[in-house]
Amino acid sequence: MRTEVHAPRRSCGFTLLEVLIALLVLALALLALMRTAAVQVDNFAALRERTLAGWLAQDLLTETRLGNPFPPVGSSNGTRRLGNRDWRWEVRIQGTDIASIRRIDVRVFVEADPQRAIAQINGFAGQDLQP
Repeated sequence: MRTEVHAPRRSCGFTLLEVLIALLVLALALLALMRTAAVQVDNFAALRERTLAGWLAQDLLTETRLGNPFPPVGSSNGTRRLGNRDWRWEVRIQGTDIASIRRIDVRVFVEADPQRAIAQINGFAGQDLQP
């Protein structure tokens, strides 16, 4: 009869320290993912705001051109509601080196912050630009 000598059996599994370290790594990764998601949500909101303001600026430029093919020099401003939000806008019409062409500058602001333009667009109108 043969006697076999068995080596001491090593435990199969994780120690409590290994489990705690794995949980710490997982918690840090999830925290980083949550922060990235929050930043993306903020960026999306800012992009939506700039997009709406850009649409409003383009709309105002087009209305100015269609209202008068050769608009008089001057400024106007007002408010408009778009996208469930109130916007303040300014349109400034200036002369150019060519007497029959006007420059139109449109700026759109958030109602709460009238100093910082969210969108700005420039265009031209005049008698020489008519088809």
